[in-house]
Amino acid sequence: MPELARPAAFALAAALLLTGCGADLPSRQEEKTAARNGDGHYPVTIENCGENKTYDKAPQRVVTNDVGITEIMFALGLEDHMAGYVMPEDKGDLTSVPWKDGYRKTKWLSKDRINKELVIDARADLVFAGWNYGFSEGDGFTPAELRRVGIDSYLLSESCRNGRGKARGVMAPLDALYTDLRNLGRIFDVEDRAESLVATFRKQVTEARAGAPKGADRPRVFLYDDGRDKPLTSGAYAGPHDIITKAGGDHIMKDLKDSWVTVGWETVVDRDPEVIVINDYGDTGAEQKKKFLRSYPPLANVSAVKNDRIFVLDYADLVESPRNPAAIGSLAAYLKKATS
Repeated sequence: MPELARPAAFALAAALLLTGCGADLPSRQEEKTAARNGDGHYPVTIENCGENKTYDKAPQRVVTNDVGITEIMFALGLEDHMAGYVMPEDKGDLTSVPWKDGYRKTKWLSKDRINKELVIDARADLVFAGWNYGFSEGDGFTPAELRRVGIDSYLLSESCRNGRGKARGVMAPLDALYTDLRNLGRIFDVEDRAESLVATFRKQVTEARAGAPKGADRPRVFLYDDGRDKPLTSGAYAGPHDIITKAGGDHIMKDLKDSWVTVGWETVVDRDPEVIVINDYGDTGAEQKKKFLRSYPPLANVSAVKNDRIFVLDYADLVESPRNPAAIGSLAAYLKKATS
């Protein structure tokens, strides 16, 4: 539920304190506007991917890109602040998530790629996306380009560039989720809701870790996204790193200081994962990916393939999203069973 607006009288007192006793009194309409905008809360300044950004009021027509980003808004109860979302149809079941009503209430703007014309047509005042989560210099769709047409942007923290070319990631994946929840809580004046979500998610993670494999029992785990000649996987800054490690696994690509990266199969074979986690999305489904892994000759002697220890998680479980904590619990239960 949206927080109740504070009394307009408080707006008057705040204005007098800020401008001095000789200041002009605000009009009744200004008082009403201040009350609607959460007087006493704004302006707020947050840090997003190294940039300080100030908001004088809550954005009213947000366009989101991709499932994880969209569900962050829904988890915070911010559907009324959204113009719509952009998402392809290959992102799994959207009807059984806790915030399924968000999908019912919010307009699905496009099942194709997000672009400048779409967000202009939607009269967006803010685009919540990320580098390689909609924003791309190659497509000409960037925060700088949107700024030129008067549209603000908020970058998904998992996608922050870290100064090494276009490598992404500046914090642990769950910290990125908690950072975005808290930042958005401040931007939209729903800080209590954001803190409640963070506390709930931390509790979920703590409970999952309590029953997860520990010490020498921690199995080596590889995240397989897709790719035949070379696999796309997760480095230390994408969601799977925290999901794997907090579920009791030893993430074999934890030394890669990037988010989603391509590696060579020889590296996978050399590190010999005992469990492979499949990212299920797109035209190539989980069963097809399993079939490839089981039949690809270079992987024949990899422990996970020999012992058929392959676990599937949905795309929305693995990218930064409010589904991450539950995914940790699911994987922890599988790893515990697989190693017992």
